[in-house]
Amino acid sequence: MRLIGWAIVLAAAGLAPAAAAQAPQAAPTEATTNAARATPGQTPVPAGSLGVTFQHTPAANDIGVPIKAGKGIQEQVTPIGEEAARFHNVWLMITITLISVFVLGLLLWAIYRYRRGANPTPSRNSHNTTIEVIWTLVPVLILVAIAIPSIRLLRHQYTPPPADLTVKVIGHQWYWSYELPDHGVSFDSYMLKEGNDPTRQANQRARTDADGPPMLAVDERLVIPAGKVVKFIVTADDVIHSWSIPAFWIKQDANPGQLHQAWARVDRPGVYFGQCSELCGARHGYMPIAVEVVPPAQFAAWVASKGGSMPGAKTPAPDSTAASPVSESNVAAPAAQPQTGAPSGAAVQQPATNQAATAQN
Repeated sequence: MRLIGWAIVLAAAGLAPAAAAQAPQAAPTEATTNAARATPGQTPVPAGSLGVTFQHTPAANDIGVPIKAGKGIQEQVTPIGEEAARFHNVWLMITITLISVFVLGLLLWAIYRYRRGANPTPSRNSHNTTIEVIWTLVPVLILVAIAIPSIRLLRHQYTPPPADLTVKVIGHQWYWSYELPDHGVSFDSYMLKEGNDPTRQANQRARTDADGPPMLAVDERLVIPAGKVVKFIVTADDVIHSWSIPAFWIKQDANPGQLHQAWARVDRPGVYFGQCSELCGARHGYMPIAVEVVPPAQFAAWVASKGGSMPGAKTPAPDSTAASPVSESNVAAPAAQPQTGAPSGAAVQQPATNQAATAQN
């Protein structure tokens, strides 16, 4: 028994150096993982890039958020939103104000002019060709005048320019998922709960004022670059939702099995909030949306922090020696001939080969 114990000790001591020698060969595997995952045409994510930090912008209280006792449309930050707000505030408001004042004045004049005291014997007239032509043509002209800028706005809204970035938005009960297919980024976005909320779990951080207003702040914001055309592909996987950002002039329904499109170009950096605008179940009111607009350089840093990569740069050629490290000890000498009279039990050193490929062949 004592001899068996000594044999086990000696065997363990002999295996330890072999394991130590093989350990460095496994290290390059993780370094080459990101290169293997990189999409053609993208810059591979360097090892350790998941540790890149990204500082989010604190939410403002005067733009991109509901304003207490505010009136009118929320301040617009996209070309389509600015055009739509101008059409509403200038053209429509002036038109309907003039129509309302005219109709009210006409009613007051008719009440006073044709009262019983001034007309004890009422008129028997039932037709007036001039008046009938006027009240037919004038509304038609008003509708034509409104239709021209309205159709122009619809044409601009539904004929977007070429997109610089594509974002897929998926609605769930009751949270949002975002995918940036060209950058290899995907994540879920949930509402942040208050610190005193009894339903908040221990692993969930509480909302702060820097995150945004109550019931609008989220744990993961969608980040997009400023000055770039962003195309949103909106869908859902359970029931009908609606992805709505008032400051972008976007309210796009998300239907299961269907893909809908919206677009925006935001030149003003900041944080903009919205929420699901379609009744989708018991927690419909707890599906906020937060979009953070940053300069392109910060957007690249955010993509790197999410483990993604920026498209446009050529992918470096893979190192053929990365998967199988070469050292002087496992390289056969060229044209080496076995010595005559070598012991029959001695193994002849072979060149390094891809054992997996050899086994398949």
